[in-house]
Amino acid sequence: MTRATVLMLAYGAEEYLHDAVAAVLASQGVELEVLLVDNGCTSDAVRTLPTDPRLRVLTPERNLGFTGGMNHAARHAPAGPLVLVNSDAVVAPDAIAALLEALAEPGVGIAGACVVLADRPDVVNSAGNPLHVLGLCWAGGLGDPVEQHAVPRPVASASGACLAVDRSLWEELGGFPAEFFAYMEDLELSWRTWQHGRTVRYVPQARAAHHYDFGRSPLKMYLLERNRLLFVLTAYGARTLALLALPLLAFEVALLAVAVAQGWGRQKLRGWRWLVTHPGTVARRRRLVQSSRTVPDRDLVHLMTVTFDSSQMPLPPAAAPAEAALALWWRLVRRWV
Repeated sequence: MTRATVLMLAYGAEEYLHDAVAAVLASQGVELEVLLVDNGCTSDAVRTLPTDPRLRVLTPERNLGFTGGMNHAARHAPAGPLVLVNSDAVVAPDAIAALLEALAEPGVGIAGACVVLADRPDVVNSAGNPLHVLGLCWAGGLGDPVEQHAVPRPVASASGACLAVDRSLWEELGGFPAEFFAYMEDLELSWRTWQHGRTVRYVPQARAAHHYDFGRSPLKMYLLERNRLLFVLTAYGARTLALLALPLLAFEVALLAVAVAQGWGRQKLRGWRWLVTHPGTVARRRRLVQSSRTVPDRDLVHLMTVTFDSSQMPLPPAAAPAEAALALWWRLVRRWV
């Protein structure tokens, strides 16, 4: 029977932590150890978890963020695959076994679950996440009936709510980038998996019910936008960046206007300020990512999209010409990536 380590993180009130941990421990067809990082749980959810020899709680001295918390847990994990499960995601009994079976296929580096909405389990939360050429990423298939996503397939990115990753690949990639702290780290890990010659696979047989709440807190908007730019600046090759420079700059100006109108303009500016004041961090990360990759961008552009998901990222009518212009630009220049 396959052995694996499940990495989980607790922060804040953790209303669903007991259900999430119980579901993992009830998994069938696999031997598990659960490493739970208490990253600042503000309720008694961690303290009141039932005693189980397969569950170990790790308590770092400070909040390490999602990226640091997962890296911390992985360092304490025994040999074998790693499975990441959100503390508000309830896995089906056979979900982890299905992920590990897919992960064992030749060339697969990450296997991602079919994440459904907890209050509407016949509706998709994420069936693999797309990557827009401008660095945006969103929950793929959100709101679709589950039966529309019943076929396994390669995806640009797996949802970090529930995925399995090959242990040797995790170590090869160095885990999550600690600089991200939270958000977009699943995209970064997935994209680097592709850059290292492995695939990211969506596994519809593996179900996880997610208590999904997008939210728009100031901290979240800051981290989402800062990490999007940090991802683009470090993960894209030099030629790709040059070809996308004009659209990226135009999008930044437009997005700042949107951010100001929606009340998070300061967070957008704060993201720019972090990048400007941490050039060494950005440069070191870029050197690491680009020097270790084995697959060029030209072999990965088929995984990118130039189309926004209107259900998740509604654009004003005035933006339609800009989206059409970007699609034309990308069609013209992608041959030179």
